[in-house]
Amino acid sequence: MPKIKTKRAAAKRLKRTASGKLKRRSGWKRHKLESKPPKRKRQLRKALLVAKVDQPRLDALVPYL
Repeated sequence: MPKIKTKRAAAKRLKRTASGKLKRRSGWKRHKLESKPPKRKRQLRKALLVAKVDQPRLDALVPYL
């Protein structure tokens, strides 16, 4: 069987955890930061896990990650 190509854009944005889940960065942190409270900006620094419903779709994009 042929190998599956990895979508490079997705591979640059996602990391795999030890248990096999996908980790992603938070959005909403590019501009208009002066109007957002410091607590919200601090919480947006953390990486989040991909939602359970999105996991199968993203697994197909990054099969070898």
